[in-house]
Amino acid sequence: MSTGARALGPDTARMIRVDQAGEFGATRIYAGQLAVLGDRGPHAAEIAGMAEEEARHRARFDELMASRGVRPTALTPIWSVAGYALGAATALIGPEAAMACTAAVEEEIDRHYTRQLDALDASGSDPELSGLIAEFREDERAHRDAALAAGAERAPGYPLLSGLIRLGCRAAIRLSERV
Repeated sequence: MSTGARALGPDTARMIRVDQAGEFGATRIYAGQLAVLGDRGPHAAEIAGMAEEEARHRARFDELMASRGVRPTALTPIWSVAGYALGAATALIGPEAAMACTAAVEEEIDRHYTRQLDALDASGSDPELSGLIAEFREDERAHRDAALAAGAERAPGYPLLSGLIRLGCRAAIRLSERV
């Protein structure tokens, strides 16, 4: 661990690491969805817009990692493949399944960011990170709401699909914090 990461404290470094990994994973999910749905398919413009926001989030976390000396997760290659595969697989099921994927992922990210904000607000330790997470959480909530409005709950097997994706997100979060 670098000296910069130690100076931050393990919780803040973990927050930055996992959030960067999550934003990277989101860009890969959208890349997989767009590869299947194309740029003119149902919801393609909406997905492309969400992908741009996720890329902006990732770039900001990349900058924060560099400026604070936080190492990335060693699992990035796995998240690259897994995210793309998840996006492509759900899009192959259909546009509503792609939206179900977005709704499920964003629901977990909302919960994750809320927990982080609660911890940061309780400690008052990092107003910059707190502000960034609060801003990005609102974007993620908007993505979830847009996915639900676009028919996510009409996806085949929605409760099972959503539950499995949410479980995978929770596992990815825990792993990325530590590895």
